[in-house]
Amino acid sequence: MTDNSRISSAALRSLLKVYFIMGSVNCRLDPSEVLTEALTGGITLFQFREKGNGALTGRGKLELARSLMQLCRAHGVPFIVNDDLELAIALDADGIHVGQDDAPAGMIRRRLGAGKIIGVSAHNLQEAQQAIQDGADYLGVGPVYPTNSKADAQPVRGTQLIEELRMRGIDIPLVGIGGITLSNAAPVIAAGADGISLISAIAQADQISDTARGFVKKVDEELRLRG
Repeated sequence: MTDNSRISSAALRSLLKVYFIMGSVNCRLDPSEVLTEALTGGITLFQFREKGNGALTGRGKLELARSLMQLCRAHGVPFIVNDDLELAIALDADGIHVGQDDAPAGMIRRRLGAGKIIGVSAHNLQEAQQAIQDGADYLGVGPVYPTNSKADAQPVRGTQLIEELRMRGIDIPLVGIGGITLSNAAPVIAAGADGISLISAIAQADQISDTARGFVKKVDEELRLRG
């Protein structure tokens, strides 16, 4: 992404379809191998999230992030950084995803520039409205189902919040996150999400490319059914 203009909602909805999130602690294999397989399988967006016990810091984190970003660039898939604004700036990443305890989207926008993607986690209507007011491009909504991938996960919401946001007229791109698998992804899209975020469902899969490909097919099918 080299254009300085803000990404359109239509383009972002397409990018959110199969949104893979991963760091070294999530992988059984080398992270570069995992990401390469996921990219081959057709993931549409990647977020580098290096958190948890044994996570890399400093130069090790920077070098891993840079190598993974290069893989994304080679496949034409945007590379998003989780939380770490300084890392996103240093890499000239395609964007950043932040939580409720991080800097507001407006301040991040001023530092990153208009052409970058800014996502914000939202766990209720008020958080969603504030994030939109602050200038978020999309919202990560969840956790939809129980998850072990995030130690700081909020209470499970099911698809209720996604449905509520759509019923309240919120039309910003939404991606569901938390415990999503091939067997439970359909209700997330049916509720109004534009895509699904996945960590362990892809990172821990035995056949990573095939699994990613299966998620792409499932989301496309459900979007067609929803019309």
